[in-house]
Amino acid sequence: MLLELSSEQDLFTRTTARFLDGQVPVTELRRLRDDPVGFGKDYWRRGAELGWTSLLVPESHGGVAVSDSGLIDLSLVAFEFGKHAAPGPLLSSNVIASTLALTNTREDLIAGLLEGTSIAGWAFSELPPNDGLHPGLEIRVEGNELVLNGIKRPVESAAQASFFLVTGRTGSGLTQVVVPADTQGVSVVAMRNVDLTRRFGAVKFENVRLPVGALVGDLGAAAADVERQLQQALVVLNAEAVGAMQRGFDMTVEWSFDRYSFGRPLASYQALKHRFAQMATWLQASHAISDEAARAVASDSPDAGELVSAAKAYIGQNGVELLQDCVQMHGGIGVTYEHDLHLYLRRGTLNRALLGTSDVHYRRVANFVAKKEAARG
Repeated sequence: MLLELSSEQDLFTRTTARFLDGQVPVTELRRLRDDPVGFGKDYWRRGAELGWTSLLVPESHGGVAVSDSGLIDLSLVAFEFGKHAAPGPLLSSNVIASTLALTNTREDLIAGLLEGTSIAGWAFSELPPNDGLHPGLEIRVEGNELVLNGIKRPVESAAQASFFLVTGRTGSGLTQVVVPADTQGVSVVAMRNVDLTRRFGAVKFENVRLPVGALVGDLGAAAADVERQLQQALVVLNAEAVGAMQRGFDMTVEWSFDRYSFGRPLASYQALKHRFAQMATWLQASHAISDEAARAVASDSPDAGELVSAAKAYIGQNGVELLQDCVQMHGGIGVTYEHDLHLYLRRGTLNRALLGTSDVHYRRVANFVAKKEAARG
């Protein structure tokens, strides 16, 4: 991150980094490959005690931010998660806790998320032909009940979730509801992905019936809440991806100085210097656009949606390209499972696909620009 941190933020970041160093070193990440959850309960609870899940929640609901911007604080944690390829539902826990608090919904559920004792699934995305950003799941009203039909995927930690925050369509509007995981008609199928420690599932809602009290906000009027959630989530994904880029780049620079060819370190060859310069440009630009987007979303800037999508598009396109270059510059060892570099390539690759590809976000940016032009007349 290129942000100027306060002393409190610096301490918070260093504390998080030390905790991740001790709790999820590379050896632990490799061990968790076959773990059905991908992280330990005690690990997540202790992370919550550090403040990972309370940053977007107002103090009146038990939240505690490090600075005057909880979202910037969260982006610092996300950056460290990317640098460590760390496990845990950081994104979904924060987005859901924030939404429940801002809509004054279910204090008991908020408390469980803040304490790290419960897991929630953010059931927002849907697979093609949906682009992942426009929910198609149906939520209709029948008498005093809400009826849900549709499939959400990928949903992080779906198999471990005690409840889901589900976004669906009611007529032409968006509706959100809290659905307990054990509700009749809810089923979860595990999905495979490239990341070693993150777990996702496809969640099917088949004639799921809920009382109207399950609503989060007003029926058919959740568009603004959903847009805020999406922007917050993109800030987290972008910061995580930049963290993975930074770790991969740092590893490759160190390698190039330690590895010799014809009596000279690899870093001394001009062709590789040029390649490093290009990679450094991508990295610094990704830092800058991620930070600026986080500031815009945190301050509710009118161009926040455009900036955060521009950041997702740029980082998605160039982040994995940088990490692939890192692999190539390591030579044969870079493509082996025994080398650690693939851990960060996996994290970057997955984050590129979540919540819309680069193409999806380029189109989203174009739509924002078109609306501004139309408003100018």
